[in-house]
Amino acid sequence: MRNIPVVTKNLLIINILVFIATYVLRGVNIDLNDILGLHFFLAKDFRIWQFFTYMFMHGGFTHILMNMFMLWMFGMVVENVWGPKKFLFYYIVCGLGAGLCQELAQYGTYIVDGLAQYDSVRLGINIVPMDVYLNMMNTVGASGAIYGVLLAFGMLFPNERMFIIPIPIPIKAKWIVMGSILVELFSAIGTSNDGVAHLAHLGGMLFGFILIRYWKKHPYSGYGDFGMNKGHQFFDRMKNSWEQRGGHDNRNTTTGASDSWTNTSHHNTADSKSDWDYNAQKKQQQEEVDRILDKIRKSGYDSLTKDEKQKLFDSSKN
Repeated sequence: MRNIPVVTKNLLIINILVFIATYVLRGVNIDLNDILGLHFFLAKDFRIWQFFTYMFMHGGFTHILMNMFMLWMFGMVVENVWGPKKFLFYYIVCGLGAGLCQELAQYGTYIVDGLAQYDSVRLGINIVPMDVYLNMMNTVGASGAIYGVLLAFGMLFPNERMFIIPIPIPIKAKWIVMGSILVELFSAIGTSNDGVAHLAHLGGMLFGFILIRYWKKHPYSGYGDFGMNKGHQFFDRMKNSWEQRGGHDNRNTTTGASDSWTNTSHHNTADSKSDWDYNAQKKQQQEEVDRILDKIRKSGYDSLTKDEKQKLFDSSKN
């Protein structure tokens, strides 16, 4: 948990705490999913703030386990690239967009099925009043926002290879994203009663895509540009961090040599030569890192040789 960035970590904590509270309060007949879940906007229990609160509610252990695993896996990477404020804004927009798309999908069902002309609905052997039935259209889960984060990861690192159980070979992130879209789309069309808000998942990705496109076209608006197509910002930050540490060492070395010259009557020639060698070595290493980063920009990370990847990795640890 110590290495998880602040927004991702707090989202994990809040979701888990709310999930625990949901089960505790059920013991005193308080259903948080019913109160904080997103009801259909024509239902009597609908509240506008449910567009936000539903993102922190979950229907069961498997539901929250999968969502939090994906948030941890992809969220911490995207947040490290974008920074906490931009990532949190993106996450909330995707969640709100997912909720809006789910509401529109439910309204479409309401119109197509002609529910407005009925006072009740038959469910199996039971007849349910219409107001009760509409209240049953309740959406919970962070999936919409997290699918948006998955999309961002795929657009930041499209060629990053990942393993998906039980497939035994690595798959590029861009194909995982496209496969997820197709699966959700076909599931939304082919299944209607599986209890999964497939259109909310697609809605989160849709709003995420729109926001990313906006950032790309307006790089100086609000939260700055999208970052890069193949993770350039990630490597640029690593480069800047390396340069700052290298520059700081050079300034210290120069200052030390100056102090030695001022405070003593004899300057050690061997130490001076050592300083020059150290600075020359640092400059050479920096030039090599710059060359590798330029190669990434032109051809992508996968174009690096094993030796170049090792040099880039070693420079990030210095």
